[in-house]
Amino acid sequence: MMQIPDLADTTRLDCDVLVIGGGTAGTMAALTAAEHGARVLLLEKAHVRHSGALAMGMDGVNNAVIPGKAEPEDYVAEITRANDGIVNQRTIYQTATRGFAMVQRLERYGVKFEKDEHGEYAVRRVHRSGSYVLPMPEGKDVKKALYRVLRQKSMRERIQIENRLMPVRVLTSGGRAVGAAALNSRTGEFVAVAAKAVILATGACGRLGLPASGYLYGTYENPTNAGDGYAMAYHAGAELSGIECFQINPLIKDYNGPACAYVANPFGGYQVNADGDRFVDSDYWSGQMMAEVKREIESARGPIYLKTTHLPDETLTALENILHTTERPTRGTFHANRGHDYRTHDIEMHISEIGLCSGHSASGVWVDEHARTTVPGLYAAGDLACVPHNYMIGAFVYGDLAGEHAASTLADLEAPQDLPGDQLREAHELVYRPLQHPDGPPQPQVEYKLRRFVNDYVAPPKTATKLAIAVDTFERMHDEIEQMGARTPHELMRSVEVSFIRDCAEMAARSSLTRTESRWGLYHDRSDVPDRDDVNWRYHLNLRKSVDGTMEFFKRPVAAYFVPVPGLDDLPTGGTEPIPVEQPAIARDRQSSAPRTAVAQTPAQPPSPRIAAVLALESPSLDDLAEFLADADPAVRRTAVVALTEHLCDGYADALYAALADDDAGVRRAASDGVRELVEVLPEPVAAQHLVTSPDPVVRSSAIYLLSFRRVGDGASFRAALADPDHRVRIEAVRALVSVDDVDGVASAAGDENREVRIAVANGLGTLANGPSTVRTLIGDPDPLVRAAALAALGEIGCGESDLALIERALRDTAWQIRVGAVRALSGAGDPAVDLLSRALIDPHLDVRKAAVLGLTGWVAQPTAHDALLAALDDTDADVRAYARHALARAAEFAEISD
Repeated sequence: MMQIPDLADTTRLDCDVLVIGGGTAGTMAALTAAEHGARVLLLEKAHVRHSGALAMGMDGVNNAVIPGKAEPEDYVAEITRANDGIVNQRTIYQTATRGFAMVQRLERYGVKFEKDEHGEYAVRRVHRSGSYVLPMPEGKDVKKALYRVLRQKSMRERIQIENRLMPVRVLTSGGRAVGAAALNSRTGEFVAVAAKAVILATGACGRLGLPASGYLYGTYENPTNAGDGYAMAYHAGAELSGIECFQINPLIKDYNGPACAYVANPFGGYQVNADGDRFVDSDYWSGQMMAEVKREIESARGPIYLKTTHLPDETLTALENILHTTERPTRGTFHANRGHDYRTHDIEMHISEIGLCSGHSASGVWVDEHARTTVPGLYAAGDLACVPHNYMIGAFVYGDLAGEHAASTLADLEAPQDLPGDQLREAHELVYRPLQHPDGPPQPQVEYKLRRFVNDYVAPPKTATKLAIAVDTFERMHDEIEQMGARTPHELMRSVEVSFIRDCAEMAARSSLTRTESRWGLYHDRSDVPDRDDVNWRYHLNLRKSVDGTMEFFKRPVAAYFVPVPGLDDLPTGGTEPIPVEQPAIARDRQSSAPRTAVAQTPAQPPSPRIAAVLALESPSLDDLAEFLADADPAVRRTAVVALTEHLCDGYADALYAALADDDAGVRRAASDGVRELVEVLPEPVAAQHLVTSPDPVVRSSAIYLLSFRRVGDGASFRAALADPDHRVRIEAVRALVSVDDVDGVASAAGDENREVRIAVANGLGTLANGPSTVRTLIGDPDPLVRAAALAALGEIGCGESDLALIERALRDTAWQIRVGAVRALSGAGDPAVDLLSRALIDPHLDVRKAAVLGLTGWVAQPTAHDALLAALDDTDADVRAYARHALARAAEFAEISD
């Protein structure tokens, strides 16, 4: 196992521009900064040759604005509509106007784009508006071409590449980014980097939700993208925006790759449901489209498919040459192993887990049109930067913008000398903490648990209740993550990634909870606030880490549009100043608001090894257990009693009865539990008669229960028990008197001081359908739960017209339990009850409405009751709807039989 390196042994690296991440945006940022004269250090936690979302190439450009094929203003309007108006159009315009030059630059690097016979770019239309898709038949070589440029002599002189170095924190001094702290995932070395400017290009948070397969790395996004940059930007104090706007994508069912409609649709493929009908109404890739996809999958028309079987063979061959070699080369193997072929089988589609990715939605680090974050000297580019639907070309464009602007500032800046020691110590502790407890929970287990909670409580449809549970859970898991164990540098890297995922999960949950509306279709679907609110939420929701370390939120007004978008033009407010936003109050685990009393705990003694000896007995006889039943340690005796009731060895009953007189209360309780468990089979139950006078109320209660259940007790002893000092015994006595039909005996306990005893009396008289005067007395009890039980009992006994006024008053009571009791009372009221029960169906409490539906089932043949039950079919509560449906179905069956 590796040893924790001393902080004093930290390796120091210096540069002008530090680029974190060697994928799409990072590579371009490094190249551009170097071209503008900067000394660049490019850090990549994998290897730049095969890293990032482009690791295995790309099959096409989603947003190529080619002159003569599309206009930049049209593209800006398209993205504004796709993002429900919450955009900074100036950031999108950069991609729209600079994308074509980037395509040409990539061509100079050796990247090939599809062209027609005249040498024109073969831009395709995928959605109903805009032609922006430019296929890349040989897109598998994109990263190879970029790496080739990086390794040219002119670039090698200015760009230092350090592979296997994973940055964990951006370092700041005086409010400015001055470098980063990093881990070498091969050697375990701790590295500090000093820089005049830092560019974050670490990609999406692809490992946020858990894939349907449960495989941690089977994500739609590149699984190495664990939200590193999101977490580093947050801890550096930068603003993040739109974190509630998740990425959710269509993919191949049971395969972690896209279904590639962007490639297949231009060739004539399209999405259909199981009936073979097209179902996508959205005109552009958006959360609304994903909502349509999810709705169709879950409907009777699901599953859904990418239809290809109608295409000619030469088209399918061309598709296979692209899809089976680029981005996910295993796609062809996956289909082959299932015996599927695009010629014979359409491709079943599903939806991905959730993630954070501005490249496909709008969740990222807040940047301006020069890729600058809100922290001076810190830039963000690619899927990490909040430029909605930026895709691959946008990542290249913003990498270029970041590299250019960062290089332009160098002349005015002094190189950092002393890096902040406190931040380095915190980063060192973050990295190496798992080595302090190497046998702690391993990263895969903790990460699985964390991401399962993301699926359960953060993934849409979202609600305030689920999101509050999520926040509470992620806060608690902060401590659990600190207890993870690791032994190698690679395991240290994975452990830090879990902390990144946790940070992103908390940001996602808090942002989703704070934005109290639904927007962006499936991306932010709040089922508890289902409507879009363009009055209160015509804003970007931004967050940052406050000075005291807590997460704070504020609204940033949408900047004025310079490209008009009909239907959304009134969304920008014209304001510029951020507006603070309070996070909604979070209920912690639905815990009781009652104060808790701290009780000093006596240090626990280690358990006796003889307990294990008892548990090791396979089929013990009474002789085998005898020594343990007489053991000096009560814990051993308790274990022996449990074994006795489990194995039922010959003669066990006498030993069990004897244990009811043990000196230890815990042993007596275990024996009492055994009596209740074995009440139907316990031999000689009359032997428990003398135990009704036991000094232990738990034993007395169990003895009465046994005697009454087995019909061997007498009413006199049960009545005597009504005077017992312990209310648990008195409750059992009331129930025992019910078992012998002693109405007067039950009624005699109606004045008991304990509420639970009086409730037992009301329930008992209801069971006996007798004792109306006592029940009516209990209806006037000062305790609402007693009144509720008595009202329900009145329904069993039968109530007359004189009781209806009392019941009507009870139906208006503020306590819902009393209203439920009143509804149940109406079951004994005859036909006049129908109108009152029908009115109870609009009660605000679901249990009252449920009781009303159950009450109406007895009168379902009456038109009034029948109509009321029909109305209940639209109730918000599933039980109310179900019982109404069942009542109507039974009525229909009866009518059919009668006819």
